[in-house]
Amino acid sequence: MKNCPNCNSEMEDHFELCWNCNYSLSQGKVVEITESLPGTRELDCLRCGIPMIYSGNYRFHEGARMGILGNIFEIFLNRESFDLYLCPKCGKVEFFSPRTP
Repeated sequence: MKNCPNCNSEMEDHFELCWNCNYSLSQGKVVEITESLPGTRELDCLRCGIPMIYSGNYRFHEGARMGILGNIFEIFLNRESFDLYLCPKCGKVEFFSPRTP
C-alpha cells in the first residue's frame, strides 16, 4: 500500500489515480474527471476521418438456446454490453465498453 501525496489516503500499489481526490501520480496533479452520457464520445473514423455516429448500446451473449430449457440455461452464459459507433461513409463499425454516468 502507498499513500496519496495530495490527501494521504491509502492506495493500492498498482493504482496510479487516487480513489479519493483523483490525484494522478503519473501527471503529478489532480485530474478533472468529467462524467459523460452514453453516446457522447467524439470519434472520427480511422479510415475516412469523418465523425462516427453513435448507433446505440448492444448486448451480446455467448452460446445458443437449448430447446425448451433455453431460457434456464441463459443464466450460465457470458453476456457483454458494448456501445456501437459506425461510419456513415465507409461503414466501419467500432465497439467500445460503455461509459456509466
